[in-house]
Amino acid sequence: MNIGTVKEIKIHEYRVGLTPSCVRAYVAMGHKVMVETGAGQNTGFADSEYAEAGAILVSDKRKIFDDCDMIVKVKEPLPEEYDLFHAGQILYTYLHLAASKGLTDALLKQSIKGVAYETMETVNGILPCLRPMSEIAGRLAVQEGAKYLEKPFGGRGILLGGVPGIKRGNIAVLGAGIAGMNACKMAIGIGANVTVLDIDSNKLAYLDDIFGTSITTLYSNDANIDSVLAEADLVIGTVLIPGAQAPKLIKRKHLAGMKKGAVIVDVAVDQGGCAETTHPTTHDDPIYVVDGIVHYCVANMPGAVALSSTIALTSATLRYGLSIAEKGLEGACRKHREIASGVNLYQGLCTYNNVASSLNLQYTPLDSILN
Repeated sequence: MNIGTVKEIKIHEYRVGLTPSCVRAYVAMGHKVMVETGAGQNTGFADSEYAEAGAILVSDKRKIFDDCDMIVKVKEPLPEEYDLFHAGQILYTYLHLAASKGLTDALLKQSIKGVAYETMETVNGILPCLRPMSEIAGRLAVQEGAKYLEKPFGGRGILLGGVPGIKRGNIAVLGAGIAGMNACKMAIGIGANVTVLDIDSNKLAYLDDIFGTSITTLYSNDANIDSVLAEADLVIGTVLIPGAQAPKLIKRKHLAGMKKGAVIVDVAVDQGGCAETTHPTTHDDPIYVVDGIVHYCVANMPGAVALSSTIALTSATLRYGLSIAEKGLEGACRKHREIASGVNLYQGLCTYNNVASSLNLQYTPLDSILN
């Protein structure tokens, strides 16, 4: 199979879909790998490293799309990339289709086979290709939230960990999944008061076992959300329904009851966000203020730590990419449940129910196509 990776064009997206080590693995199995010149430069991988690994370096992005059976990326395609795809081509990347009808329509029109990292799921419910970025985003959320609580950025001027003689800051984490758990780790580490909410009592019990009295766990309901938001200095939203739009737990009306200068970091922004006032921002211009509340809603948070993120991501995605290259997408789907659950689009059809439901599209089960 011909595999291609290109330079990401999203603002301040420094990650790359394949490292030189990944290229070496594909080439060792007899595949041809084309890499756009400079694709890994911002991550720290020189063109010479890709060449030494066996990649063919190409300066014309269109040639890579024309010649390759599978494109491996990090982020969803942007409008200027839509017309580069051809029918039957495999796109292996984060897609987050439920948050973008325009992207979904464009890829359906191009009749590509879209495999989304974020919906690939094991039989026991683990999301292996989303997990590493959730871990990084959860930890970054505390780091970024602490920064934007500083007065020069419009925040309350709160030191979350406090010092002797003053109160510690309050952090509320909405969602006790992987991102939420990692946010808790960081929040506890800096000495803040931490409250985590979730609808899954098993997840809350697990965090209680791990962190003990270092956190407060609450069942996520309207009353508890109202109470916690009113006391929070930093709110971190990590709620996830794979493939679907995130539920809007933070209502516009909640902002009036929050402390002025409090910060919301919406990690769920890729799936539409869990606050009604969320809209995507970039690392160039990461925050905005609504009703006195600072919102940090960068849609590619892990891109800020590109080297760490790229290595963590490709370590998770490589084995599945190799299987797709070896067996073809259809054969890989029959062998790996994870890959089958990642197929959101298949040659003009929407094959992931949560995406179809979110965007009012017709859902076609992948099994009905493969069988």
